[in-house]
Amino acid sequence: MNINRTVIALDADGVLLDYSEAYGRAWQRAFGEVPVIQDARAYWPMDRWGVPRLSGDRLDRFRTAFDEKFWSTIPPIPGAVEACQLLESNGYRLVCVTALARRYVGARAKNLNKLGFPIAEVIATGNDASVRSPKSLALDALKPEAFVDDFAPYLLGVDRRIHKALITRDPVGRPSHRE
Repeated sequence: MNINRTVIALDADGVLLDYSEAYGRAWQRAFGEVPVIQDARAYWPMDRWGVPRLSGDRLDRFRTAFDEKFWSTIPPIPGAVEACQLLESNGYRLVCVTALARRYVGARAKNLNKLGFPIAEVIATGNDASVRSPKSLALDALKPEAFVDDFAPYLLGVDRRIHKALITRDPVGRPSHRE
């Protein structure tokens, strides 16, 4: 593997992987009921599936579904594997920079690999975006030519020399950002 190739950094959930679909599966695992899509164009999975905001014991129960199995079995966004294979075959080195808890980086890498994504490396940054993107430090070190994400706040604080591409899928309720 030639590590001097031009790097493109890609988010996973919502760019490569269908987190919203997986969210519905997690709901089913936690509560034994298949949620029904309420708004297929909703950005937030809760709104897409029309499920209630949880708290207390029910929230704790739901969070247990976001385990190693969950993070290693998320389906791909249609066309994403093929797009990545095309980029890789044209000489780009693809790195996944994901706002996932670091303890799940192996599950994320396994998921991407199993689906056929030619991802050279997975970097998990956690998701504290209180001041700037939790991905910005990893991107500073990586120095990719471009960074692709679907969550506008994760573009905050990203070096201006890095081309930023915002995927605008699922427009209803999508967070926006102007930098």
